[in-house]
Amino acid sequence: MDQDRYNKLQKIQELGVNPYPDKFDQTHSLMEAHTSDQGSTVKVAGRMMMFRDMGKITFSHLQDISGRMQVVFQVDELGKEPFNFLKLLDLGDYIGVEGEIFTTQKGEISILVKKFILLAKALRPMPEKWHGLKDKELAYRHRYLDLISNRETMDRFVFRSNFIKALREFYWNNKFMELETPVLGSSASGALAKPFTTHHNALDHDFFLRIAIETPQKEALVGGFERTFEIGKVFRNEGMDPSHLQEFTMCEHYAAYWNYEDNMNFTEEMFHYLLDKSLGSRVVEIADRDGNMQKVDFGQPWKRVSIRDLIMEDCSIDIYQCATADDLAKAIKEKNIDVADLDKLGRGNMIDQLYKKVSRPKLIQPTFLMQHPVDLSPLARRNDENPDIVDRFQLVVNGWEVVNAYSELVDPIDQAGRFEQQSEAKEAGDEDAHGKDDDFVTAMEHGMPPQSGWGMGIDRIVALLTQQNNLKDVVLFPLMRPEHGAAEGPLLVIGEIIEAEKHEKKDHINICKINLGDFGIKNVVCAAQNARMGLKVVVALPGFEMLSYDGSGKVAYTVEERKTYGTVSEAVMCAPEEIGFKEDDEKKRENILEVDEDVEPGTPYDQVMDKVHSA
Repeated sequence: MDQDRYNKLQKIQELGVNPYPDKFDQTHSLMEAHTSDQGSTVKVAGRMMMFRDMGKITFSHLQDISGRMQVVFQVDELGKEPFNFLKLLDLGDYIGVEGEIFTTQKGEISILVKKFILLAKALRPMPEKWHGLKDKELAYRHRYLDLISNRETMDRFVFRSNFIKALREFYWNNKFMELETPVLGSSASGALAKPFTTHHNALDHDFFLRIAIETPQKEALVGGFERTFEIGKVFRNEGMDPSHLQEFTMCEHYAAYWNYEDNMNFTEEMFHYLLDKSLGSRVVEIADRDGNMQKVDFGQPWKRVSIRDLIMEDCSIDIYQCATADDLAKAIKEKNIDVADLDKLGRGNMIDQLYKKVSRPKLIQPTFLMQHPVDLSPLARRNDENPDIVDRFQLVVNGWEVVNAYSELVDPIDQAGRFEQQSEAKEAGDEDAHGKDDDFVTAMEHGMPPQSGWGMGIDRIVALLTQQNNLKDVVLFPLMRPEHGAAEGPLLVIGEIIEAEKHEKKDHINICKINLGDFGIKNVVCAAQNARMGLKVVVALPGFEMLSYDGSGKVAYTVEERKTYGTVSEAVMCAPEEIGFKEDDEKKRENILEVDEDVEPGTPYDQVMDKVHSA
């Protein structure tokens, strides 16, 4: 609390003025007032964002959700006592004004104030200019300050609201019904993901937070609903990085008697409607995974291609002619295509990594990627004509998978068998395995109509359409580590590289995902030659002061989240000199530090210094 503002508050109360009245009757928003006729009377309210006292006249800018407008206070209009009351106001205070529209000598449309009232006294000052990482984190923790200070932020969340409104309208226009399904359940169904658990005191039982919005909608179709959708929160207890959140908003719909091809047609119509409504254009600039902006035309006919044909087109490898992982690995090596940890991958994951390497970066315009091999989608419905592929499509836009959809499996015996396989995998230690859902199978046994299901992450599509590279920028109040805990926690921790890929254009640069245990999964860009999947490393988190390479012990820079080679790097993998690491030998140390395999990710560096060594 600011003491000067508090003193003003006390003076206001001593004058018998209520600094926090219960209401104010507006007649116009500020932008509506701005377009009103000259001389018309308006009543508006907003936060004071500029205040300039020029003696007998004072200028101020008010801000509401619609924008800003100048209001003018004159002592001759208000009288001395009300005019002098302005001295007790500060930037950030909410006021209501009644006055007339006029244009100043400088040509600015304004309101000449006849009456005004204090609506809320701000006891803390407004933020200064916002820039850099420190302010970015503050924007996430205190979004209300970000909304006040940055019109772009307000517009982004207004866009999100309008986008979801248009999405609902499109469903309603196409005879879909919105359902509300449970967040808590006895099983975690609908996706392969690690769930959150919580204890229900009244029932004295542990429940899962949902990982998808799928099975209750399918059960509703068993009951007789034909077209359903839901927009809601989903929770997956997995890693957090700029493109993944543990709590996020999904939209899923299910349509009886459709197959996945019907859903492709529906998706194309949907995006035309959404973009027309929310942006007024079907041509949008979207950033790819490296941050490069591309013009994407949603208005032209969308390409439809099988994953087999796409890979053949891009690297001349026919995955149908490679029946085993060894066959495919041999073909990839013959083409000199660099796929990380090739020999460790199964055929399904190998196809996925090959697609991501040779094809995905080229998919700029909206593309339906279809007919995935069953290795890639073991729980999906097999195609009737070719059982080696599944009835599935993904919508890919500028390298991003935006929509995932299927012709759904409705055979209860087949479904029960697949649940059994997943349950065995879970018991064997696979935390992401699906597990059994006997209630769902029971529902299926009563007869489930043929249907197609469809899912889209709301956060992801809004981020793409608003050119944001971090999903937290489109979530109004993203979950953050507690502020005090973050300040007191370690800034040097052990991590494990779980993904390492060469930069598409810079061979000496590695794009890595690092598991930091309780600290989540971080994206890190580095040039170290020894960075590889499975390596345990020392990681510096934002706020850590890195030392210079010359061994002088001087601070070179403070770690912060930054964009490097088109990718956001959220932390730094440490070389010896950067953290003052010493060893007896004098070998040249150009690589990052390595850590013994038995050290758990997330362990503070100072607890395991004896298990850290130079490469």
